[in-house]
Amino acid sequence: MSEIVVVFHSGYGHTQRVAQSVADGANAQLLQIDADGNLPAGGWELLAAADAIVMGSPTYMGGVSWQFKKFADASSKVWYVQGWRGKLFAGFTNSSGMNGDKDATLTYLWHFASQHGGLWVPLGIPPSHDKAARRDSLNYVGGYAGLLTTSPTDASPAEMAKGDLETAFAFGEEVARVAASRR
Repeated sequence: MSEIVVVFHSGYGHTQRVAQSVADGANAQLLQIDADGNLPAGGWELLAAADAIVMGSPTYMGGVSWQFKKFADASSKVWYVQGWRGKLFAGFTNSSGMNGDKDATLTYLWHFASQHGGLWVPLGIPPSHDKAARRDSLNYVGGYAGLLTTSPTDASPAEMAKGDLETAFAFGEEVARVAASRR
């Protein structure tokens, strides 16, 4: 079994709910970046031991949260020794708009993984794009490079679309499948 870690920041609980669904699908461990942009004790060691790192951040103002960026910048010591080279990486984001410039966040996460010499795992789930598609359909938001989810600004984490959470679970399964194929 591969060791998979889902490292994420969540400002209001929505991204945390997505992270939990991804982790459930991948049988992964959650690693939450706190409100000050720090990992808990043992977090860096957990990432060092992982075969795959799934990263998540809300999209704020067209990019990752400052807390996620602080974590990314702090990884420069790992980068310097290429400590994550060859690991699998994947990413997800949530914002209130159906588009919400989520692609900019995923692109950032992909660049971050590439800087570390990582191998990117895309969503691997075709979008629901026919007339029968509904908001609760799998990959309704239509991501390819990674997982995209949407939660209206006035919706609680408990009100997230079932299809987004099912897509997150399936994305976790996909990351686990790819990681297992490398063993």
